[in-house]
Amino acid sequence: MSILLKNGTVIDYASNTEEKLDILIENDKITKISENIEEKADTIIDCTNLYIMPGMIDMHCHLREPGGEHKETIETGSKSAVRGGFTTICPMPNTNPTPDSAIVLERIINEAKRVNLCNVLPFSSVTKGEKGEELVDFDSQLKAGAIAFSDDGMPVENAAMIREAMIKANELGSFISEHCEEKSVSSGAINAGPIAEKLEVGGVLPEAEEIMASRDIVIAETNQLHTHICHISTKTSVNMIRSAKQRGVKVTCETCPHYYSFTVEEVLESGVNAKMNPPLREGDDMLAIIEGLKDGTIDAIITDHAPHAKEEKDKGLAKAPNGIIGFETALPATITNLVDKGHITYLDMVKLMSYNPAKLLNIDRGEISEGKIADLTIFDPNEEYTYTEDMIVSKSHNTPWIGKKLKGMNKYTIVSGKLVYSK
Repeated sequence: MSILLKNGTVIDYASNTEEKLDILIENDKITKISENIEEKADTIIDCTNLYIMPGMIDMHCHLREPGGEHKETIETGSKSAVRGGFTTICPMPNTNPTPDSAIVLERIINEAKRVNLCNVLPFSSVTKGEKGEELVDFDSQLKAGAIAFSDDGMPVENAAMIREAMIKANELGSFISEHCEEKSVSSGAINAGPIAEKLEVGGVLPEAEEIMASRDIVIAETNQLHTHICHISTKTSVNMIRSAKQRGVKVTCETCPHYYSFTVEEVLESGVNAKMNPPLREGDDMLAIIEGLKDGTIDAIITDHAPHAKEEKDKGLAKAPNGIIGFETALPATITNLVDKGHITYLDMVKLMSYNPAKLLNIDRGEISEGKIADLTIFDPNEEYTYTEDMIVSKSHNTPWIGKKLKGMNKYTIVSGKLVYSK
């Protein structure tokens, strides 16, 4: 099977490439990159006016299976992911049962192989049942196929336990992706402040994220360990991580499109579909997130794709579960709110959404060069449209992007040389 991509603009951070080139794919690999390839191919795709980037990698999402199939399944989530241009996704372990054993991990991996749309690399939980009481067997979990470790959705509150977990993961060449939330100051529905007061709901203090992030930075610095901090949302988190990196601490972090696209004021318009954890913050927090993306403090953009059924979100702001879907809007949100506004370049975008995630996960992806696996995202950077509910592929529709104007549309997704999505 061969695919020839003609006349597209190739954007590759690893080689600092941004130029019009043809790409020949044979079986699962890129075999030739040149200005004009004339070889015959089974499929020829005219990429005029389209950009070709290494397949996007989402190192933090939720597929809900097993246990939450009414919200999303591995199959529906994979369809949503490739629709949005993601070729590799890493589901978090807050499922039922938790992937704290090889049996559950293998169940997820086998179902992903059956679906056969994108690379699904599941996280193992850090503790059994995400209860924070007993660590999993790190070695056996990695051998069973875990990409790394997280108790996302639940913080590991015991400092001695997270220290031990960091040490064990690092010894095995892996890392902990930490959901930073100090529970004693995190009860609430949205960010603490005037809007929470106006809506008469509990407010989540920014310190909830910052206190635990600082704890993990201390452990990492003192013990010379790598720690990865999930979905940062506040200016203090950005400042702490920037300062730690300047001191040589092995700390990395990620953020989501909603934190550089919206402030807490979006709750007034989108209600429960703008409720997530951590919550949308204030304007100065959003500006700090953007600055952190610009200067390299923030390593990766992730979606935190978190589907919920309509009846669950209809419970009202105080009781509705946290989370929004994100696979299908991550690329246009980034183009619209970062690239188009001049905050970052397309090469920067590739670094944040493909290259860096591949390096953090230690997988041979995130680059376009001859001999590499053909995982590619092909998009129109200039297509403008209003996002509507009938465009959604995910099983759940909980998103604040409905009705918003966006720029940028994924057109083709190629995974291991196979065309898995075309629009």
